Amino acid sequence: MKIATYNVNSVRKRLDILRSWIRRHQPDVLCLQETKVQDSEFPREAFGDLPYVLNVCGQKSYNGVAVLTRTTPDLVQFGFQDGGEPDEASRLAYVVVKGIPVINTYVPQGYAIDSPKYAYKLAWFHRLKQYFSRKLSPGQPAIWCGDMNVAPEPIDVHSPEKHLKHVCFHKEVRLAYQDTVSWGFVDVFRHHFPKRQQFTFWDYRRPDALIDNRGWRIDHIMVTKPLLPKSRTVKVDVNPRKAENPSDHTVLWAEFSL
Repeated sequence: MKIATYNVNSVRKRLDILRSWIRRHQPDVLCLQETKVQDSEFPREAFGDLPYVLNVCGQKSYNGVAVLTRTTPDLVQFGFQDGGEPDEASRLAYVVVKGIPVINTYVPQGYAIDSPKYAYKLAWFHRLKQYFSRKLSPGQPAIWCGDMNVAPEPIDVHSPEKHLKHVCFHKEVRLAYQDTVSWGFVDVFRHHFPKRQQFTFWDYRRPDALIDNRGWRIDHIMVTKPLLPKSRTVKVDVNPRKAENPSDHTVLWAEFSL
């Protein structure tokens, strides 16, 4: 199984990049975040000639998740479905592919550490951990991927000493993220590359960020321990970020022998 995750930052703007990448890599599962489009306006026709089943949950202008699969999922759900408010269904997708649960998340960014949005982000991670306890078992195969909006360690962000109060690197959010991961997940990239600095996001607001490699590793693929021995490779493909009219993120993908 080849699974990929990509924050497209507007699916309609990245169709050429998406179609090209899909044709070349042919993933079994492709998880998208920040599709920024209502379900009724999702450009399904652009994928009509590709052998994928599309399951989407979006809203106008922001958020939005989608999962493309080569086979029809056994189950598809969106949102926490825990009765809490607000239940942003457009931030969380749950699909079961060939018996393996795949959770695709677009975690809130947080805006600023003194903002209610940051408190919401911390609570979101706690809520997600509870969601895992309801839906999954650490002793069974499962995959969690997406834009987590957290650089877990200093190696995962350029100039970490300058970002100690950033909502994606602040100590508090890293602890919240680590607590969620501790439920039973392992970072596939770090499993294969314990000391490699590799980013998945380069800020638009810094024109030379990609050239100078001033980035962040905030997109992740996590697996429960039963899948770890089956993990064969994991890569960050920088080419989508180098393309014309790119997202500020790029594609992260992993392959498993199942």
